[in-house]
Amino acid sequence: MKTLELSDPLFKRIGVLADQHNLKTYVVGGYVRDLLLGKRVKDIDFLVEGEGPAFAKQVAQALNSKKWTVYKQFGTAMVQVGDKTLEFVGARAESYRGDSRNPNVVQASLDEDLARRDFTINAMAVSLNAGQYGKLFDHFNGLKDLQHRRIRTPLEPEQTLYDDPLRILRAIRFATQLEFHIERNTLAAIKNERQRLSIITQERITEELLKMISADTPSIGLEIMEKTGVLNLVIPEVAELRGVDQVGRFQHKDVFKHTLQVLDNVAKKSSKIELRLSALFHDIAKPQTKEFKKGIGWTFHGHEELGAKMVARIGKKLRLSNETISFIQKITRLHLRPIHLVEEGVTDSAIRRLLFQAGEDLDDLLILCRADITSKNPKRVAKHLSNFDALVERMQQVEEKDRMRAFQPPVRGDEIMQVCHIDPGPLVGVLKKQIEEAIINGEIPNEHDAALEYLLNIKDDILKDRKKF
Repeated sequence: MKTLELSDPLFKRIGVLADQHNLKTYVVGGYVRDLLLGKRVKDIDFLVEGEGPAFAKQVAQALNSKKWTVYKQFGTAMVQVGDKTLEFVGARAESYRGDSRNPNVVQASLDEDLARRDFTINAMAVSLNAGQYGKLFDHFNGLKDLQHRRIRTPLEPEQTLYDDPLRILRAIRFATQLEFHIERNTLAAIKNERQRLSIITQERITEELLKMISADTPSIGLEIMEKTGVLNLVIPEVAELRGVDQVGRFQHKDVFKHTLQVLDNVAKKSSKIELRLSALFHDIAKPQTKEFKKGIGWTFHGHEELGAKMVARIGKKLRLSNETISFIQKITRLHLRPIHLVEEGVTDSAIRRLLFQAGEDLDDLLILCRADITSKNPKRVAKHLSNFDALVERMQQVEEKDRMRAFQPPVRGDEIMQVCHIDPGPLVGVLKKQIEEAIINGEIPNEHDAALEYLLNIKDDILKDRKKF
């Protein structure tokens, strides 16, 4: 039987306390898994053959922790020790009803507790008691699965996933985060039991999805979701990106594969979850805007604007925050603009407009635009990136001169009302917009006095038509 080295003196102290109370106590689950993988974590799960919360109280008192909480409905307790979070639970067995993933729980042995866990790599325990300190209990060959980089359920996978269908997404999430493969029978059970996800709350589904997208290579999880049919249930709009149409010699690339490549490219440059979601959704409307034009080929006119509208609906379904949805919409709307500037010729006014519209999110937009260059032709990629570098240099020059990056109107609304003797209303916005357009088009500099003079020159003509507003 393998013995693990638990070097942290905290484990010895808890083991001594467990012996004093005649309780078999183990460190279990994710901490053991990550210890074997050589990862350092601050959240530690403890399993007690007895009352977990009661023992947690003894630990808190012995370690002089003032931060400890009992969660009676879950039979768990949390103890904060320095920067470490310790969770204690009693060994238990579970049974499930078909309409809920909330189990009926009874006290049980270590063996029964490990058997109820989701995957073998999470079903290992290390004893803290003096007689067996550091001994690894691995009844389901989790160590071997770690060595083979494999996700597998301890018991029969169909029943394991049926009992708690959130494990479907957890399996895919662990495969993504650890870059493991899912064992054949477990993968088949995911496909067979995927409809059971209907009993899982959207919040829990989104939580797992975001963890996948936060991984180093998020495409791993999305590929598994697509192959098993899970993606059709979670984000059907992304699943619809799969496929290639061809008319004669004209073929458009598989938008699903392209999207995953863009997402992975962005993940190499940024950990910002909102930007990664933007990569996932930036071409979401291509299936709806796909059109074949004779002599030209496949076009997707307007997919950026329609995509931004679709993001609002998808984001609400996923329970994303309004701020996150707005960010994704903004990046989706603008993701073609830098490319078009390169293709159509770069003017200062066009650059000012992009700087104004992108604002503080410009750097994120540029990361996505670079990531969006996915041609398999190295020369073409090099040419596009070179053109893009030249564009960024021009943008920096215009920004230094005109200060459009964090643009604030040099004449504010209250000053417009005072100068024009008008009340709050749409007319104030019209006048402000006129000033902004004049600055973007280079008619006046981005300065207060010049903007005020411009306002004085145009206000009378606009105020004549105030009934329109």
